[in-house]
Amino acid sequence: MNENLEEQKKGKYTLIHEGEEEDTELGLFYKPLPCFGCGIGWFSFLLGFVFPFAWYFATFLYLTNYYRRDPRERSGLAASAIAALIFTVALVITVLVLVFSGR
Repeated sequence: MNENLEEQKKGKYTLIHEGEEEDTELGLFYKPLPCFGCGIGWFSFLLGFVFPFAWYFATFLYLTNYYRRDPRERSGLAASAIAALIFTVALVITVLVLVFSGR
C-alpha cells in the first residue's frame, strides 16, 4: 500500500480496483429506485396532485433524512416538500377568504 502512495506522489498511475470483488457503495446505486423507478419522492410528488397527503408523507421523509439511504431520492422529496408548503399556504388563504367573506 505504501508503494502505491509513493508511486502516486511521483505521478505514476496506480490500479484502483483489483480483482473480481464488487464495491458495495457503488453497487447500491445500480439498483433501480422503488415506485416504478422514479423514487418515492417523485412518485409522491405526482400522486400529490390527486391525493395531497402524499406530499406531507414525502415531506416527513425529507425532514427525517430518508434520502441518506439513497441520495437519488433527495430531489423528489424536496419537490414534494415545496409542493406541500405551497398547498398549505393556498389552503390557508382559501379558508381565510371563505370565512371572512361571509360577514
